[in-house]
Amino acid sequence: MTDNRIIEGDNLEVLPTLAEGCAALIYIDPPFNTGRARTHTRVKVERAAPEDGDRVGFGGQHYKTTRLGSATYADAFDDFEAFLLPRLVHAHRLLSATGSFFLHLDPREAHYAKVMADTVFGRDAFLNEIIWSYDYGGRSKRRWPAKHDTILWYAKDPKRYTFNYDAIDRIPYMAPGLVSAEKAARGKTPTDVWWQTIVPTAGKERTGYPTQKPLKILERIVRVHSNPGELVLDFFAGSGTTGEAAAKLDRRFVLVDENPEAIAVMRERLAFADPVVSRHGQVK
Repeated sequence: MTDNRIIEGDNLEVLPTLAEGCAALIYIDPPFNTGRARTHTRVKVERAAPEDGDRVGFGGQHYKTTRLGSATYADAFDDFEAFLLPRLVHAHRLLSATGSFFLHLDPREAHYAKVMADTVFGRDAFLNEIIWSYDYGGRSKRRWPAKHDTILWYAKDPKRYTFNYDAIDRIPYMAPGLVSAEKAARGKTPTDVWWQTIVPTAGKERTGYPTQKPLKILERIVRVHSNPGELVLDFFAGSGTTGEAAAKLDRRFVLVDENPEAIAVMRERLAFADPVVSRHGQVK
């Protein structure tokens, strides 16, 4: 039987059933508590004659857009601390001795979440605030456009944790002529600010799930902060990006989500990894 699992259910009920110290890496992307519903509309874009198209792309090529459907979920809590804190406690319990925890939020809640995570993991266990920067979508005319998320990295033990430096994907030098040819060819190590576009609306990676994150972001985290064969846990799994990154990099995964639509998306997306799909332990 496969070691990969997708579990449908409330993570606060599922997490106590998982073994202490089972996960080498935990990444979660919980709802951001924006106070509004989040909706994503799936579309198909194909080339068309000028008279049939509704948009114009590169080189004056005309395209026709077909709406395929939409998905919505609530993103508001009366007490965000009461929602998140017990889940952080479970994350700490489930991490292995050399494990890492990544908490992905937007700037509205990141500072509150960091205070909670400092309490649970210890301030000395905080290792990085990673800024994921992107440039896509509308631009406000009333304030600086918000185009980044915050990812907080904590280690179970700040003196002993997995960090595979040689596995880091390197990025190009902005001025390659100022470094040696060898350095320019190798590229440089990313900093704690990661530039990566969001998943394109009509891209092959797009599943249609409203909060889908880019695969490259999760591949970087999984590759550097875990080892082949180890278990990666995501208990706000959504579209299953964490699971895809883990499976493609020879890690095992456990994904938890209570949204049936998310389970359906993950079942299809991760079929190549042969996961067991269950609801509170009952295999479907």
